[in-house]
Amino acid sequence: MAGKQNIRDLTLAELEQYLLSINEKKFRAKQIYDWLWLKPVQHFDAMTNISKDLREKLSAQFSFPSITVDTVQHSEDGTIKSRFKTVEGHLTEGVLIPTEERKTACVSSQIGCSLSCKFCATGYIDRKRNLNFDEIFDEVALINKQSLEVYDKKLTNIVFMGMGEPLLNYRNVLKAIEKITSPEGLGMSPRRITVSTAGVAKQIKQLGDDKVRFKLALSLHAPTDKKRHEIMPINDSNNIKSLIEALNYFYKQTKNEITFEYILFNNFNDSIQDADDLIKIYRQVPSDLINLIEYNPIEFAQFTKPSEEKVEAFMKHLEKNRVNVRLRRSRGKDIDAACGQLANKG
Repeated sequence: MAGKQNIRDLTLAELEQYLLSINEKKFRAKQIYDWLWLKPVQHFDAMTNISKDLREKLSAQFSFPSITVDTVQHSEDGTIKSRFKTVEGHLTEGVLIPTEERKTACVSSQIGCSLSCKFCATGYIDRKRNLNFDEIFDEVALINKQSLEVYDKKLTNIVFMGMGEPLLNYRNVLKAIEKITSPEGLGMSPRRITVSTAGVAKQIKQLGDDKVRFKLALSLHAPTDKKRHEIMPINDSNNIKSLIEALNYFYKQTKNEITFEYILFNNFNDSIQDADDLIKIYRQVPSDLINLIEYNPIEFAQFTKPSEEKVEAFMKHLEKNRVNVRLRRSRGKDIDAACGQLANKG
């Protein structure tokens, strides 16, 4: 496979040119393209309306690297975690989160992560490499297939909240979303896709310049630079002031929905003073919502969950101050599929 061009790097026009160059009919390009993106398959032999001779020519000329499902775990609550394997054997994870009204895919953008957030299992794994755009597409296609097989429903939503920092794999994430939302691909609405970032101010502004159409979530998790620095080293180069400025720029350019993600840690960021500091940030950004998230303990970190009473008091204080807030209960904790738990343990 070394040295061959990945067939999914070709545009439809380039595929047409190649076929004409080997004296094949131009219309075959659309058939092949459909197999690559519309009804995605993972090898040339599955392209059943293409002659065996042409499939062999394609196989000789091009590589077709795709990720495959390595292991699958089913949670008691219906959540399904998949460990995916790349062609060279790297592992990454994705999760299908089902509710009555939604079937959500939580997908990864990198193999491991370089940000070392103190509360996240993925942060304790070295980043091996970025996932390519077609590998991210494969994750979504495979989770969509699972959703159809298990729940008889297509995916309704996608969140880039798995392993890795999406904005440090900017080009591949945007190209994957382009394929996922294209009528020639999975045809999903960009409004049903949320990209979550730990906060890369420069790239948040770039999203605005690129006029993206998906939603943005900022993993804030602490309401002051001092506290955020303790748990998220990225805050050293992307402080809260720079993120507020970047989010306002993003909203001005796109008018897209912005959400704050905020994990509650016992006796760290769960006081009424913390809530007041969070309200100050919320009021400086046209944010749609604050998602309060249950903390899911991991073996590497010392954090614990606050009591239900503290969570309730924190939430009530936000609501009393006219903050749109929602508590996101964790799913798939029994299979390490919940927020912050992805670590390729399988």
